[in-house]
Amino acid sequence: MERKEFLRSLGAGAAFALTFPCLQGCSKDDPAGNLVEEPTGVDFTVDLTSNEASNLANNGGFILKNLVVIAKNLEGNFVAASQVCSHQSYDQVRFVDQSGGIFYCDVHGSRFDQDGTPLNQVDSTAAKALKVYNTELNGNILRVFE
Repeated sequence: MERKEFLRSLGAGAAFALTFPCLQGCSKDDPAGNLVEEPTGVDFTVDLTSNEASNLANNGGFILKNLVVIAKNLEGNFVAASQVCSHQSYDQVRFVDQSGGIFYCDVHGSRFDQDGTPLNQVDSTAAKALKVYNTELNGNILRVFE
């Protein structure tokens, strides 16, 4: 039996059954539910004297709140960015002490400058900028907003 004949004998159902798992594996869909939407309408405050903000006492420290990474950079200034990576929407962006302080997603190794500029290309498409939010310090209250 020739290959064409063999494939024809399998029928469409068998062909679909053989190719469907591959198509699912190559898809950007997220059957495990790990992908999240980038936060919008961001406008909240953090009391820097609270326990939740204790990691912001030191340069290089960061906290996660409302899908936003809030960091005290290595110069002592507050910066904030989306916790949701612009590469593939995983909520794994953190602030790390590399190259003067960067935002980093360990899912695929995406790296972003403090202004959100992509520092590396993680696949064949150009990485998009990471959403960065404004910060405003008033006494011990830090406001994070769009």
